[in-house]
Amino acid sequence: MQRAAQRDDRARRAMGAGGAKRLRRALVCAAAVPAVLITAACSSDSGDSKAKSGAESSPSAGGGSTQPSASASPTVRAAAYQKLPDACAVLSKDTLSDLVPKGAESAKKGSSDDPSARASCAWNSLDNNGVKGSQFRWLNVSLLRFDSDATRGSADEQAHAYYGQQVKDVQSVDGAKNTKVVPLSGTGAEASAVRYDLKKKEGLFKQQTVVARVENVVVTLDYNGAGLAGEKTPDADDLTKAAEKALKEAVAAVSSANGAGGQATSPSSKPSKPSKSASGSPSSSPSKSASAGASPSRSAAKES
Repeated sequence: MQRAAQRDDRARRAMGAGGAKRLRRALVCAAAVPAVLITAACSSDSGDSKAKSGAESSPSAGGGSTQPSASASPTVRAAAYQKLPDACAVLSKDTLSDLVPKGAESAKKGSSDDPSARASCAWNSLDNNGVKGSQFRWLNVSLLRFDSDATRGSADEQAHAYYGQQVKDVQSVDGAKNTKVVPLSGTGAEASAVRYDLKKKEGLFKQQTVVARVENVVVTLDYNGAGLAGEKTPDADDLTKAAEKALKEAVAAVSSANGAGGQATSPSSKPSKPSKSASGSPSSSPSKSASAGASPSRSAAKES
């Protein structure tokens, strides 16, 4: 320790006054260096911040906002028809007299939780000819209206799918024989007639089911006849013609109820993009307030 103290003393004497001055200058310079570095660093950070701020605030090259725009909600074409006519009033008295001569006043309205979406009416006729037997007729009109929905699609496309399924259902009725399908023209946007024979214990029934789509409404008309207790079986062609006439009246009644006049037969009423389910299963639900329920054609086989 003594040697170390002696080295320090010699060093101090060697420095003298001039050495002390040089030491003071060195200390001042050393103290000044950190201040300069700090100033330069602050100046650099300030420049970077301004550059970043400018980059963030500057518009994109395309001139638009850098944030993605919200995607537009899917939309579907609004339903053309908003209501249905009284199903028991869609056919004239003359037509009823032809189809159900002894039952024109026997109309029985079907139950519905929403008449604006689903409606039906049925008539029965039994013309008793005594020992010669009787002529039986049964008529049913079913109306089903669809609403547009973002999930299920436009109303007319749903109706188109249901129409296709109805035509298929008629052809698959248990016990049906000699089934024949005929496309119809001049009735709504699309229409078909399906007819078949149905053997029951009462006799041989000639069944005619005609289906039409008018905008977002599907009209299904079931009509059958039979000769009972030895009476002659009615002619299928005559029954089909009568059913087609009644179908046109029902379609016109739907259009009239919505103030559409002759719009029902306009080609423009066909859906722009036919639903994929037209040849398969129909939409799961016709409208928010109506359920498709059992097929009218299947009900016809049970009622007749």
